[in-house]
Amino acid sequence: MKESAFTEEQILRILQEAEKGEKTIGSLCRQEGITETTFYRWRRRYGGMTVSEVGRLKELEKENARLKRLLAERDLEIDTLQAFVSKK
Repeated sequence: MKESAFTEEQILRILQEAEKGEKTIGSLCRQEGITETTFYRWRRRYGGMTVSEVGRLKELEKENARLKRLLAERDLEIDTLQAFVSKK
């Protein structure tokens, strides 16, 4: 997955600026150089979070990916062993 050009702090700042309601979402997106789709995706994902919560979310996503990879490797080993045992 492509890494975002914006940090979590920048994303949260943009979302907080939109919550103030001083500018329209369209003008805010043009000013920041993002599409409205990106803005709404960020709002769905990060809406109402603090910087520390976003950091914790990233850590949990990394841990989840690592655990999924370990599970896939374990399942592959089990399939290999079962194939080996069935040949004997």
